[in-house]
Amino acid sequence: MTYVMLSKMLLALSFISLFYVGSAQQSNGNSTVSALFAFGDSILDTGNNNLLLTLTKVNFFPYGRDLVGGRATGRFGNGRVFSDMIAEGLGLKSLLPAYRDPSLSNDDLPTGVCFASGGSGLDAITARIQGVIWVSDQVTDFQNYITRLNGVVGNQEQANTIISNAVYLISAANNDIAITYFTTMSRRLQYTVSGYTDLLVTWTRDLIKSLYDMGARKFAVMGTLPLGCLPGARTMLGSLICEVFSNQAADMFNKKLSAEVENLGATFPGAKFMYIDMYTPLLGLINNPQASGFIDVAHGCCCTPTSIIPCVDASQYVFWDIAHPTEKSYRTITPPIIEDIKAKLA
Repeated sequence: MTYVMLSKMLLALSFISLFYVGSAQQSNGNSTVSALFAFGDSILDTGNNNLLLTLTKVNFFPYGRDLVGGRATGRFGNGRVFSDMIAEGLGLKSLLPAYRDPSLSNDDLPTGVCFASGGSGLDAITARIQGVIWVSDQVTDFQNYITRLNGVVGNQEQANTIISNAVYLISAANNDIAITYFTTMSRRLQYTVSGYTDLLVTWTRDLIKSLYDMGARKFAVMGTLPLGCLPGARTMLGSLICEVFSNQAADMFNKKLSAEVENLGATFPGAKFMYIDMYTPLLGLINNPQASGFIDVAHGCCCTPTSIIPCVDASQYVFWDIAHPTEKSYRTITPPIIEDIKAKLA
């Protein structure tokens, strides 16, 4: 091989290398969702309750039996939960780790973590009666996370970029309505359903403001599930029909929240917002289960008075236990939600 030929080959290789480097940089530049942060309740919690002195935790079999390795991680389901699905759909990771997990790796910090706590809510009473992490305390955890992230990336500007380009996923009123309002007297004596749902919307805005003031700019705010159709609510009526009053309250809150989220852009300049409807797609599975391959919509696969022994195949059930969808239910309703997040927040 002559010197001229070798030079030409090296020159060609250098152009190829520049092409691939440039393409990689362009691809990374187009990825505008840096991380996912989850706040709220058990729909998103991936294990933050495990070390708390509370009965509201699920770090035991059969929870997690359909996860890789079949290990109970503190997720309220048989496998991955909604926050995991969103993280994967955004190309970040398949499992969103819990911030309070002692084994949390620094490598996981830049692409997001979960702060949500099963049993929690917007109302301080909701968290207090169950001994879990109130959303206000989750924001404190997020503040501590930012300090830790700065240390990991070693550059405050880079940390700020991660914070501002992340999606903030919030699910926080399910327990306030289903537990604090309908199963305890304190709030019912103070507020009508309309008054209480107004208050929940105000508290949601306060939560968003706290995160916005810390650099958050992309918010995906979830409505509640059809609470009267959860197995725990249906049991009171013999599992035959959905409980009406909880569904009416959930629907009322969701409509108010959706309208509020639509107008938040004027209150928080530079931020993007979207409402995630959880009520309608889950109610669709309940009303027409065969279309998606489900058989049972009224009972949980496990951990209920009617299913002390877990079912064999959770994929036939819309619900895993008294209150939480199965992994298959999440998998069924999540794809269009992911596309909506990409379109509105990315």
